[in-house]
Amino acid sequence: MTMTLGKTRHLQKLTNKHGIFTMIAIDHHDTLIELIRQRQGGLEPTAEVITAEKERLARALASHASAILLDPIYSVESLIKQHIIPGRVGIMVAREASSYTDNDPGRETVLLADWNAAAIKRVGADGVKLLLYYHPDSSQAAYQENIVRQVAQECQEADIPFLLEPICYPIKPGQSKNDPDFAAERPEIVLESARRLAPLGVDVLKAEFPAAGQQFDDFTMRMYCRRLTELIGIPWVLLSAGVNFQNFQRQVKFACEEGASGFVVGRAIWQEAVETPDPDRRADYLNKIAVSRLRILADVANYRAKPAIDKPKLT
Repeated sequence: MTMTLGKTRHLQKLTNKHGIFTMIAIDHHDTLIELIRQRQGGLEPTAEVITAEKERLARALASHASAILLDPIYSVESLIKQHIIPGRVGIMVAREASSYTDNDPGRETVLLADWNAAAIKRVGADGVKLLLYYHPDSSQAAYQENIVRQVAQECQEADIPFLLEPICYPIKPGQSKNDPDFAAERPEIVLESARRLAPLGVDVLKAEFPAAGQQFDDFTMRMYCRRLTELIGIPWVLLSAGVNFQNFQRQVKFACEEGASGFVVGRAIWQEAVETPDPDRRADYLNKIAVSRLRILADVANYRAKPAIDKPKLT
């Protein structure tokens, strides 16, 4: 992979000393808001409550990660102004206005106004992330591909790495993502999506685990991860996609052993803390269990993952 000096330097900030991504994600919109709403007995959280929750997550976890993924609405300004993120920890910022949701998942991506790649770089960030709902056979596929090209061009001009997060979804009427028939098709959809999107100017792919589900044995799961590595020709990292910690730990192991360059983890390590009503117990969970989970995942990745940046050999 040929990279500019600027992008290379930013990638060094986003990865650890081994060249591995051990990144935490707190850029969530809908999913985090729903967790807080449930904790508050159905009361809609204010922007101040959402921001405070993200500050709490970052204070506990950021120093243990290679980088942190933020959103411009609730977390960028607050976390940078308050010096919550250590200087050695990289920052990646979301470019999209959309979030994880089951409502109309085939919708066309909407980009945040006033937050192009140049603006993201000006706040001191080291990377731009784009979440993109995508199905190769969808009527929105061409539009979504053009969105990728647009953000890739922004990142090229700003000389900042572009991380793309394609999320697959079913296009058959009445079919859900949990449908067994879709689960069987999902690996090929994930692979074909990566094949089409990676060459559009993407520097790092943030990928769903290709073969999630009980119907796949270990050999098959490894095989699909290996095919993804061979197919795209750029570094890729595994996203947690809301699975529990035990499942994600296993997925990280398989993905890294088959060529992934690390992980980006969110709810798999901190969801239970956000759900906990008692603030003391919430803090205790974050500082003990969530931190321990992140360290476990980092140990797995450091031992098994393929570095995103080739290190020069000592002579």
